[in-house]
Order: sequence, then C-alpha cells, then structure tokens
Amino acid sequence: MQLIDTHTHLYSSQFDQDRNETVQRAIANGVSHFFIPAIDQSYAEAMFALKKDFPKHMHLMMGLHPTSVKANYKDELEFVKQTLDKQEFVAIGEIGMDLYWDKTFIKEQQFAFRQQIQWAKERKLPIVIHCRDAFDEVFEILEAEKGTDLFGIFHCFTGTLEQAQKAISYNMKLGIGGVITFKNGKIDQFLNQIGLEHLVLETDSPYLAPTPHRGKRNESSYINLVAEKLANVHQVTIEKIAAITSENALTIFGL
Repeated sequence: MQLIDTHTHLYSSQFDQDRNETVQRAIANGVSHFFIPAIDQSYAEAMFALKKDFPKHMHLMMGLHPTSVKANYKDELEFVKQTLDKQEFVAIGEIGMDLYWDKTFIKEQQFAFRQQIQWAKERKLPIVIHCRDAFDEVFEILEAEKGTDLFGIFHCFTGTLEQAQKAISYNMKLGIGGVITFKNGKIDQFLNQIGLEHLVLETDSPYLAPTPHRGKRNESSYINLVAEKLANVHQVTIEKIAAITSENALTIFGL
C-alpha cells in the first residue's frame, strides 16, 4: 500500500535531532513520496539539503508563504523567480493568503499570490494554496485567474462543504490532514459528499498532528491515521483511499 504525503515541512528545525529516522519511519509505514513546500529564502538551504539526502523520495516546491510577505516581499519574490529559473520544481507553493496573524500586508499578500499564480501558469506547474481566515480573498483571486492552466491543491482544507465545492470548481484538489481526526474539525461531517477523486492526503508536519498525537510534533508516518479516518468517513477500505489519493497526487505533480 502506497501513501503519499503531499505537504510536509521536513526541513523544519523540529526535525533536526532525528530527521533521517523520521523519514525512514514514514517510508517503513508505506510513504513513498514527500512533497516539500517552500516558506521563504531563509529555509531554502535546509530544503535543498533534504532533497540531496533523499533524492528519490523528496519533491520540492518553490514559493513565498503568505506569512512571510513582509516589507521585503519584493526581494523574496525575486528570490523565488530566480530560483525557479535555475532549477526544476514540482509546484509553486505554498502560496496564498493568511489573515489570521496579521492583516498589515493584505495588499502585498494579494499581489504576491497573483504573481506566483502567473509564474505557475507560465511553467505549467500546479499551485499549492495556503488559506487561513481568507477564503473570500483567495476565491476572489482564483476567480480572476481561473482557467485550464490553473490547477493544484487547496492545502490543509478546513472550510465548509460549499467552500470545498468552490475550491474544486477552480481545479483544486483538497489537501486532507490531521484536522479530519479532530472532534471539532467539522470537515469529517461532509467529506463523504466529496468524491475521492478530489482529495489528496497530507500531514503538514510538524504541525497539526492527528488524534491521538494532537498537540505533539506531527510526522509523515502519521499519515496512515488520516487515511484510516478518511476511509471510515467514506466507508471504503484504507487501501482504496491510499490508491486513489496517491494517483491524484502523482497526477497533479506530474510524476
């Protein structure tokens, strides 16, 4: 049974003491591919080192995370563009909007999101969207940019059924992670109404560990707990969940 973690920050300092062991644990648990989102240039060196250490398993994205859109955002975007021009990546992400922590740079976030969507279209790459307290703002930009050349993953989806359907209408798969196992997560109440062809699995490790590890460091080996919960919600086998979500992920990322 093959499982794919479409979103994990394995370069995080939280893994500095046991990164290799963490990766090997996940591989032993059936995780064959790890998709690594970018945040900003301060993480780039660690991200590239991860790819060098596990070239067959790690697949890198490039992009500017919305919470890293600050006063120097133009410098950060220039780094993204130059890096995209130098080497190959499987996606542009994670990009989007985050109005949970700070609304100071909302216009800059909007600009950065649209700019990076344009780069994705030019390169025929998927986008991986981060959205927190910003569904309306994200959908407004997706509406303006919609088309056959816009596609990707709505990472860590935590919205409503209506928002899920809207995201799917823009050629987005929904990234399902630990939130599906939370008592107050809510998405488990309607995901049985969303076809499996629209879903991919993720951990977002080291964040959002699924129950019973909630509140602790998350890791890719826990993705089987997400798959088990989704299988329960859809009333199918975990093998079916693994097969369909893995095929979805490989298709999106062009592997």
